[in-house]
Amino acid sequence: MRGLTATVLMAYGADRESAGTAQLVVSELVGNAKQACGDHVPLVVEVYVTAFGIAVTVHDPAPELLPRRSEVAVDNDTAESGRGLALLDLLAPGWCIEFSMVGKQIRCHIGSAE
Repeated sequence: MRGLTATVLMAYGADRESAGTAQLVVSELVGNAKQACGDHVPLVVEVYVTAFGIAVTVHDPAPELLPRRSEVAVDNDTAESGRGLALLDLLAPGWCIEFSMVGKQIRCHIGSAE
């Protein structure tokens, strides 16, 4: 998923740095969905280049399982989890959750590195 994210975005004009950021965002959102919903959860991942940067949307079928913030500090180098939403805040400020007919979607925007 990470490799495909970068390949597709750079093929459509994204710079390497923004595509790398999108890889981290996609990994975090997919990992959160898998952890919350289980290994075989059907997900839809959308990544595309816009006039203002990159848009990332991850859809899952569990609207009742909302992301929760942890008390783990972002700079805690011994924690194995719990820093994801803080990382998302840094990489894609203003991300949001929207409910849909199939569950929910988490939408993010990553500004271009230029």
